[in-house]
Amino acid sequence: MTKEIATPSRTREIMDQHHLSFKKSLGQNFMLDGNILNKMVDATEVTPEDGVIEIGAGIGALTEKLAKRAKKVIAFEIDRRFLPVLADTLSAYENIDIRHQDILKADLQELCETTFNDTRHIVVAGNLPYYVTTPILMGFLEQKLPIKTLTVMIQKEVSERLAAVPGTKAYGSLSIAAQYYAEAEEIMSVPATVFMPRPNVDSMIIRFRIRNQPAVDVEDERLFFELIRAAFAQRRKTLTNNLRQWLGKKADLQEVFQLAGLDGTRRAETLALEEFAALADVLSKKRL
Repeated sequence: MTKEIATPSRTREIMDQHHLSFKKSLGQNFMLDGNILNKMVDATEVTPEDGVIEIGAGIGALTEKLAKRAKKVIAFEIDRRFLPVLADTLSAYENIDIRHQDILKADLQELCETTFNDTRHIVVAGNLPYYVTTPILMGFLEQKLPIKTLTVMIQKEVSERLAAVPGTKAYGSLSIAAQYYAEAEEIMSVPATVFMPRPNVDSMIIRFRIRNQPAVDVEDERLFFELIRAAFAQRRKTLTNNLRQWLGKKADLQEVFQLAGLDGTRRAETLALEEFAALADVLSKKRL
């Protein structure tokens, strides 16, 4: 029986055996605690009938645990150096397909429709590099892929923003965008000490349950997100000031707020998704 990958000794052994070093530019920090990875796999709710898309296989620590519970795992790894490592560490598993590709450039829609056409559900998991967390997450959510859950380990500060509620400092356009498409739930905090090399910040495992329909109905989705970006352009300013800068002086904002049932002196961080939706629909009708 092969030794578990997610231990300090095994990780160091693999790195030394293949003469590898960690690439800071790719945000490579490998998990050394198998119990934390088990909890992460639990959070995905994967079953033997399901398929998994893994973001960033690394040396295969999470891949290994996913493969033990899933029907099949498609694991993306951008660093060519790890391909022979994965071929070695995961050689015992026939249900793993390693793809040497940038996940941001992959045709995920096609992958879901063809590769996973014989699975019950599709779940997504990964330990995301801090520098590409937002584009990867929003890429999965905005494409409205047929996935059940998206469970990732990310920088704690970013996780707090994704799961934030109105009226809090962390609440912003990223919170709204994520929660429009999914229900976000922080699963557990992960200390920097359980990674090699040790990052400068703690992490968080966060799960997104993908909604069948967006959290709110809006007439014009593009306008809805433009409005949110404009409303948060300068956090300390009121809705009136931020939207005036976005729409120009000619817009009758007093009427817009009145029709939406909102007070223009409020700040964006106090508005719930439903209030932004109401405001966006008024702007859509008035074609501002």
